[in-house]
Amino acid sequence: MKIVNLEDIKGSDQEIDAGNWTSRRLLMKDDNMGYSVNDTIIRAGTETHIWYQNHLEAVYCIEGEAEVETLKDNKTYRITPGTLYALDEHDEHLLRGIKDARMICVFNPPLSGREVHDENGVYPADLD
Repeated sequence: MKIVNLEDIKGSDQEIDAGNWTSRRLLMKDDNMGYSVNDTIIRAGTETHIWYQNHLEAVYCIEGEAEVETLKDNKTYRITPGTLYALDEHDEHLLRGIKDARMICVFNPPLSGREVHDENGVYPADLD
């Protein structure tokens, strides 16, 4: 069994601050679960272009408020506590923080923990 406490992640190399968001990598590829789990804060007043061409992601909002705009159809969805959205078609999207929002993000395939978005909002397929 693996036990992970968020307080142990804060301030470690498993906490990634990208300016618009901070992600705490709770489970990663090396944990051999077949998926990864992040506790992520989306900052109010930010907009991030994301296009996970190599990953599927499910996101569950537990605090705050955000919105997601899917770029293929320009639809905008309000994200509030209790809302889950799944990027099940590698959806290119804009993520906007309305209020600081805390999200639990699950990735398949799992993240290694070292990924950063490239100029197109993409994480690489694998960083062994």
